[in-house]
Amino acid sequence: MNKPLSGIRVIDLTHMLSGPYCAMLLADLGAETIKVEPLQGEGTRKLLASDPKNSLDGMGAYYITLNRNKQSICIDLKSDEGKQVFYDLVKESDVVVNNFGAGVPDRLGIDYNTLSKINPRIITCSITGFGSSGPKFKRPAFDQVAQAMGGGMSITGIDQENPVRAGIPIGDLGGGMFAVMGIQSAIIERVTSGKGQDVDISMLDCQISMLNYMATMHFLSGENPYPIGNSHFVHVPYNTFQTSDGFVVIAVITDNFWKNLNEVVKCPEFEDSKYDGQPGRWADRDFINAKLNEILSQNTSAYWIEQLEAKRIPCAPVNNLSQALSDEQVLHRNMVVDLKHPDGKSTKGPGNPIKFSRTDEESFSPAPVLGQDTQTVLSELLQMSQERINSLVESGAIKGTSNE
Repeated sequence: MNKPLSGIRVIDLTHMLSGPYCAMLLADLGAETIKVEPLQGEGTRKLLASDPKNSLDGMGAYYITLNRNKQSICIDLKSDEGKQVFYDLVKESDVVVNNFGAGVPDRLGIDYNTLSKINPRIITCSITGFGSSGPKFKRPAFDQVAQAMGGGMSITGIDQENPVRAGIPIGDLGGGMFAVMGIQSAIIERVTSGKGQDVDISMLDCQISMLNYMATMHFLSGENPYPIGNSHFVHVPYNTFQTSDGFVVIAVITDNFWKNLNEVVKCPEFEDSKYDGQPGRWADRDFINAKLNEILSQNTSAYWIEQLEAKRIPCAPVNNLSQALSDEQVLHRNMVVDLKHPDGKSTKGPGNPIKFSRTDEESFSPAPVLGQDTQTVLSELLQMSQERINSLVESGAIKGTSNE
């Protein structure tokens, strides 16, 4: 396999979104990813599974996307026999990732302190709402909770009276992305130390990190920023503008861009020398934005994008999903791929955004049916006898496709 994480084995104990997204990225990058599910299956399997518009042969959009390139085995981690099977897997693995609630790994006996005694090289990662310590770390959290507490909702939207969450679940997805960074960093460090470690990811921490320069501005000014829609707090014009058939974004961040914009829109009022610099444009930002809306609304988005791009002015159409997912640049980058169902049918979904010059293989195996790899993993990886496997099935410690 020509993928960068080929040779790394991950045990995926995750559910819902932040954890499965982390494990999906690792699997896309080539890690052998074994999804350990409870006997009834991970809860995300049921999301949209019976929705005819958003499922494929009983597999919902969540599961078919987030669990590609993974294997599925079913283990009852609450049983002694099942837990021993899990420990045997840990001996043969590099990473264990979960997004259980705070304290759950300790209660199940799958925490780093326990697993490191079984395999000193094991790397564990827990993605939680608030991390593993602090006055609020045991609180439950989902995406919108992280977005709200992290401050991002207070600066999203058009006014201070109506806070808005991000349209994509950046609280969950951010946790998953930072978890991948942490896991890969621990893998690199292990080359030198020979030891594993725990990676502690707080969704709230991730949201605070992504405030970035805006947090520093707050500390410098002592002021709380507020929502300003799609405009910018420095640059003008930098906004969304209506065309005759949709919307476009224009981002003028230099005086040269402004000069080029004037050549496109040919507005006499914009020829005033007071607009040649940012201070003058900022002072009259409401007039400039309104005038641009008036001008741009007279023709289509495609027309204006062609004119603006010819002058190298930063711009874009405001795409809906069908437009974004059919964009020629997106397709060229292999960012729309086939997502197959184990029965052979397929749909499409987003590809892997991380591209490599050498370890550049991109392949996407189907999200697994429940327990489809239990037999194979136990017999081939753990060298377990068929008699032993049958005994574990009979005791209810494990489950495979033959006894769903």
